[in-house]
Amino acid sequence: MPPQHTIQTIQITATADTADIARFCTVPDGTPLDPSALAATGADEHWLLADATGTLARCSLWWTATPTYQQHRVGLIGHFAADDTLAGALLRHACDRLRQAGCTIAIGPMDGNTYTRYRLVTDPGTEPPFFLEPTNPASWPAHFTSNGFAPLSEYYSAAQDNIEATDPRLPEIERQMQAAGVRVRPLDAAAFERDLRSVYPVVSVGFAGSLLASPIDEEAFVAQYRPLESLLVPELVQIAETDERAIGFFLVVPDWLQAQRGELIDTGIAKTTAVLPEYQRQGLGILLAARAIAAGRALGYTRAIHALIREDNVSRRLSDVYHGRVIRRYTLYAKELEGRP
Repeated sequence: MPPQHTIQTIQITATADTADIARFCTVPDGTPLDPSALAATGADEHWLLADATGTLARCSLWWTATPTYQQHRVGLIGHFAADDTLAGALLRHACDRLRQAGCTIAIGPMDGNTYTRYRLVTDPGTEPPFFLEPTNPASWPAHFTSNGFAPLSEYYSAAQDNIEATDPRLPEIERQMQAAGVRVRPLDAAAFERDLRSVYPVVSVGFAGSLLASPIDEEAFVAQYRPLESLLVPELVQIAETDERAIGFFLVVPDWLQAQRGELIDTGIAKTTAVLPEYQRQGLGILLAARAIAAGRALGYTRAIHALIREDNVSRRLSDVYHGRVIRRYTLYAKELEGRP
């Protein structure tokens, strides 16, 4: 039987000891957090667990402003980081706190909403991580399943090893879009924020029906995408417009981790595909993807990654068109909470 250690449970608040805040933000194996931005995450509580050996674990909890799911009152567990020693205690504490707050289901890991970091890598495959991909120690999924959590939703990423292929439907789609007054253009790097604001309604409305979607205001949307400004190649970001407004958005980012590994960047990562509902199922997503792929070929790219697709999402059809090869799988977990107050 493993040795038992006294566990110290520390709530991290705005008035917490600065050393505790720093420890919370730098728990080993966890994504580093910015102490000055912790309050902006919107979490209702932050918890740090420590034992006598100096082992640390952390999580944040959300219940005031959370997405809807069936008839449940949802609580979220995010900013998760724990090893085998403290994972069980951390998840039990998190579930107890969410139950006390009136939640009937705990979902995680999710850092507040689906615009942020969420889900765990559950099948790592053999490909190296790609830029902006969430990563985690291999033991973390077992922490959730051994503490009563079950898969809520499954996701995957796929590699398109040959971007020379084209969709035979493309000429007809282009004709129809042109007849409807739809134009497709690359991102205007000189007007980056203006273009972000123009596509905000597309992304906001386009994702509104997604699993666990939460509304995001325009300023928060711009703030999340602004750090990418210097990392984007404008030709790889395609915007569909009519005379009145933006109606579609396709975001591809270079795989900057290739450069960190000393490799030539030859891969683009398709991160965001959004089309207004009234233009969906008309081939606009195919047209946007084709324009980005053509731009990638012109820039010397040879492959693409279709990132973080939900198993039953419409984006899966677009990935299938381009013969995506699954390279990684991910899982989001949930646990129903019984005996709430």
